[in-house]
Amino acid sequence: MNLVVVESPAKAKTINKYLGPGYEVLASFGHVRDLPPKNGSVDPDADFRMIWEIDAKAQKRLNDIARAAKNADRLILATDPDREGEAISWHVLEVLKQKKALSGQPIDRVVFNAVTKQAVQEAMAHPRRIDQALVDAYLARRALDYLVGFTLSPVLWRKLPGARSAGRVQSVALRLVCDRELEIEKFVRREYWSLLATLATPRQETFEARLVGADGKKLQRLDIGSGAEAEAFKRALDDASFTVDAVEAKPVRRNPQPPFTTSTLQQEASRKLGFAPAHTMRVAQRLYEGVDIGGETIGLITYMRTDGVQIAGEAISAVRRVIETDLGARYVPNAPRQYQTKAKNAQEAHEAIRPTDPSRRPAEAKSFLDADQARLYELIWLRTVASQMESAELERTTVEITAKVAARLLELRATGSVVKFDGFLALYQEARTKVRTRKARAACRQ
Repeated sequence: MNLVVVESPAKAKTINKYLGPGYEVLASFGHVRDLPPKNGSVDPDADFRMIWEIDAKAQKRLNDIARAAKNADRLILATDPDREGEAISWHVLEVLKQKKALSGQPIDRVVFNAVTKQAVQEAMAHPRRIDQALVDAYLARRALDYLVGFTLSPVLWRKLPGARSAGRVQSVALRLVCDRELEIEKFVRREYWSLLATLATPRQETFEARLVGADGKKLQRLDIGSGAEAEAFKRALDDASFTVDAVEAKPVRRNPQPPFTTSTLQQEASRKLGFAPAHTMRVAQRLYEGVDIGGETIGLITYMRTDGVQIAGEAISAVRRVIETDLGARYVPNAPRQYQTKAKNAQEAHEAIRPTDPSRRPAEAKSFLDADQARLYELIWLRTVASQMESAELERTTVEITAKVAARLLELRATGSVVKFDGFLALYQEARTKVRTRKARAACRQ
């Protein structure tokens, strides 16, 4: 019997079905050990020695895993494919060693980016050892969390009653927000005016042109600083005669955005769906672990904690087939699009967040999902498919206009664009709304 240890009980049931009777799959329910919240759990003077304590809720689960491990022919650690998953596998293995539950049986680590039968079986065929570099990174991060948190949390509790804790992430993020808030509070208000003229073509088609220059001088945003100045320009434009000096039309291409990473998914779900980041991740976790479709539990998206924007070659091919089937060959680029992250130190070990099967359209999956799952799956599907579509082709036209009144010469400019070929815009447009919260401001003022 092969013993497989995963994190989630829902995932355990799914994987058990995929692997068959020769395997027993048990869940750790996440982390099983942590640093006790007391002084001395991390000792910087003793090479950062760390004292671990088994979580009370995890004790029974670890006992079950230990009993199963004693009778297993092979131990397979299949926790999530990230640093935290690697750490959980390491913790489970350390506990099993302490309990003397292992007697020389092979110990393997496997990872899969999607909870599908093919991905799980492929992972089982290519095991590896626990990545000690990832474990060391986790240990360093956890020690820093503890040391910083124990120093800063008491300060936070005094300044912000009701706050829970501070750490290496919260404290730095709060500092960034506070610095930005101070910049906003130091902002000096200045009055400025913009002028738009509504003009008409000989065919009585109206358009708007902006005042951009006067008497040979280009006008910057703050140059018209009072209502009196603006009113003087308005009177001049009312009495002016207008002449078109130049018309320039140039083609413009807009390329699609890459598929989602964790952060871009949270941002877009917030803007388009109104989901809080934590809710987005809960829904995405459920889609990743799998839902019941026709009596079989199937993971609908790949792993949702990633900085990578690349996707697997077979997924790109599947997406291109979907585009050609649904929209036509004109919407399929000659060559697949390849994306690379621009962020420094990005963790690109995993693919971008994408549907495990691009041919499973949102309309087909909707009947198996609740409302929020269906909306998030549709968002991920649309973004993934759009990322492999042809660019949109636009024609941007700029018209330079002169307005003459008495001895004055005013310059106006009108711009507009026409979509010549919609390309990826036929399927997806990124939301632009930005949201600032009052909570962040309140925290900065404490």
